[in-house]
Amino acid sequence: MIPTIKPVALATTLLFTCTAFADQNVVVVSATRFAESDPRIPANVVVISADDIRATPATNVPDLLKAVAGIEVRPLYGAMGIDATVDLRGFGDTAGSNTLILLDGQRLNPIDGGAINWSTIPLGGIERIEIIRGAGTVLYGDRATGGVINIITDKSGRTSASLQAIGGSYGYRGGDGQISGAADRTYWYLVAHYADSDGWRRNSQEDQQAASGRIGHRLQDGEIFVDLAAYKDSNGLPGSLLSSDYRNDPTRARTPNDSQGRDGYRLRPGVSLKLSDSVSLEAEAAVDHQNYRADDVSFASVLVSQRQTLSATPRLRWRQSIADVRNETVVGLDYYHGKVDFTSIGSPSVIPQGARQSSTALYAQNVTELSDRWAVTVGAREQRMQQLAQQGTYTADFGFGPTTVPGLNGSATRTRAASDVGLVFQSSGWRAFGKFGSLFRFPNTDELFGFDPLSGNPVFAGDLLPQHGTIGELGARFSAAGTLARLSAYRMDLRDEIDFDGTTFANVNLPATRRQGLEAEIDWPVIAGLKAHAGYTWTDAQLREGTYAGRQIPLVARNKASLQLTSNNGGLGSYSLAATYVGDRRYSGDFANVRGSLAGYLTVDLQGSWRLERWTITAKLINALDRRYAPFAGYSTFVNDHYYFPADARSVFASLRYDFQ
Repeated sequence: MIPTIKPVALATTLLFTCTAFADQNVVVVSATRFAESDPRIPANVVVISADDIRATPATNVPDLLKAVAGIEVRPLYGAMGIDATVDLRGFGDTAGSNTLILLDGQRLNPIDGGAINWSTIPLGGIERIEIIRGAGTVLYGDRATGGVINIITDKSGRTSASLQAIGGSYGYRGGDGQISGAADRTYWYLVAHYADSDGWRRNSQEDQQAASGRIGHRLQDGEIFVDLAAYKDSNGLPGSLLSSDYRNDPTRARTPNDSQGRDGYRLRPGVSLKLSDSVSLEAEAAVDHQNYRADDVSFASVLVSQRQTLSATPRLRWRQSIADVRNETVVGLDYYHGKVDFTSIGSPSVIPQGARQSSTALYAQNVTELSDRWAVTVGAREQRMQQLAQQGTYTADFGFGPTTVPGLNGSATRTRAASDVGLVFQSSGWRAFGKFGSLFRFPNTDELFGFDPLSGNPVFAGDLLPQHGTIGELGARFSAAGTLARLSAYRMDLRDEIDFDGTTFANVNLPATRRQGLEAEIDWPVIAGLKAHAGYTWTDAQLREGTYAGRQIPLVARNKASLQLTSNNGGLGSYSLAATYVGDRRYSGDFANVRGSLAGYLTVDLQGSWRLERWTITAKLINALDRRYAPFAGYSTFVNDHYYFPADARSVFASLRYDFQ
């Protein structure tokens, strides 16, 4: 058993293992919604560069994030991460609605409770990933309670082309291609990805096809561009396993014939203009469309849905200097309109449902540099959400003959505001900050559907309130001579947090909750040719009021630690080791904390890469210790037993890449 780690002791060790710290001058977009070099904002912004991505033994985007302090990743099936959830700052079951995922600044979180579509983001097309832990509500609004992860694609316009083939365990095979270039002021890039696998578990086969790119034209004072993406993926759904099968036959499929599939496209034109020496404009419009189908053969039903989101996100940045005081103000408008139509087809029931959601928000943020050392940030946002949920009348048979179930039709309009203030102090080699602000999130459209506990008839959950609260954070960054260390401590108090109640089978507003934690990270060159990254997270997530006051929020690990070593030996190749420890967690839905604890786990992933002129050979060994563990598990009152989603066993992958230029 791995002992519990003392948070303060380990954080101190991480920060002072090395006495020299080095600054890194990075470009951050998600910090101010404009590209800036190291903006003076009250947050520790983590950037995963393209070099970091190549050196990390990961097969999908969620795996790249495992080593970052404050993030826990929970995959369900397979090496492609199709159903993986990324949890920033301990939200457990509702992480998908409290962690905002962006692609080049555009939301990937759907309006319903669906998963992020990671298939549209091939690893080879990423320039960097930016992570802001803590509330991003003022700049991004709904869904950013835990933080913001912005995935930035490569838009350099440099001429390049490559092809890669990959094969691995359990019938994994795939290919990737990339081409980019420029002619005069016009540039383009295109990334294509294909993969399929038989899967480790029975009925866990999966496949992905995706292509994405950009065409842009640089103007004298800006650029215009169009981003495009199309994708298709599918996978089997082997389901969860009860305790006996989890221990004795973890590859078994409880639902051997169930599957899901989706396809869609994304189109986003945009413009970036420098209107004057002090004023800049950026604006995008986007359409995102997805078709989805789930064949739930085990329960004799089929779910078919279509989802579409339209958005417009213009914003202005004004830079000025008054009496030698530098000042930057960002103001913007976010408009999103989404709809989802779905039909559940069973016997004898055909249930049509639909939801609509429109959101309009105005926001502003000002950063004033009082001196070379002091900067203050003030921001505010107001967001209005209109939501509609409908369900048609249908016929059901509950064992007493056919009966007519009445329809559902409801709507709600909510408005919430958020604000924050922060202070930054910096000196040679270090920076400290403090901030305090408010935050909110609205229910997603799936959470608007409920059932009457007596009749079982569908009802509109119009009394489900937006969650809201406050967050305070203190942090520091130390740097010099090649090494960088970060430390943050925070406390988040929420009211009306939205979650699912497994006893009433309804989405509810919880009594008051609190999350507080400590996050520490350090990057340092151990010796020539060897770099290390270490991170530690201590999280205390609990209910503060009500029947379960003092109990822990399910699925949130109190301790998490990671270590990554990367060695580059030139002609002898480059090598990396990534180890991640996730501590014990309460089972999904167990707010009473009476079902025991889901065991923690330690995983080790390895990678070796060798370059021979234009050829690159890479080998990965995932879960090298062949640990048996479950990232996600719960308890079923129907069978009075725990259920588990086991992670894949040890896997090997090898790829061959050719760079044409």
